[in-house]
Amino acid sequence: MAIAKQGDKVRINYTGTLEDGTIFDTTVKEAGCCDDDDCGCGCDDDGCGDDDCGCGDHGPLELTIGNEDFFPQIEEALVGMAPGEKKKVLIPAEDAFGEYDEDEVFAISREQLTGDIVPEVGMELELTGDDDEPVDVVVVEVNDTAIVVDANHPLAGEDITYEIELLEIL
Repeated sequence: MAIAKQGDKVRINYTGTLEDGTIFDTTVKEAGCCDDDDCGCGCDDDGCGDDDCGCGDHGPLELTIGNEDFFPQIEEALVGMAPGEKKKVLIPAEDAFGEYDEDEVFAISREQLTGDIVPEVGMELELTGDDDEPVDVVVVEVNDTAIVVDANHPLAGEDITYEIELLEIL
């Protein structure tokens, strides 16, 4: 039986979970997932139209081992696996989406907001950084003179676990 090695193009299924078991990403659609409100995969009433629902694309991921298409720890774990084999891989926060950084939480004067933006807690905004690169932030506090935003990745500070299954070597 063939086993995966560096440079192989493979097809995998995966499910990413947080320490409390919450699924944040998966390629696997469970039977009935998104067909009802209590599927447990994080979908809203509109089903899986939301990219952040946690249900994934419902299809296997194709990647080339060693091309850094996914987390390096996942690609390393695939080496030596045979089709049909499953593994769990723990990725600590610092190697996943980084540690939570309090310096990434900062205030912006309401006067700096452009257009007709009416900021609300939980609203996602795209700011322009000092280097003119876009910075995604979430509004965490609103007052009369300023808004406080958080530029950390939503999963910053979280250890994550991926359960991977090698479906085939292409």
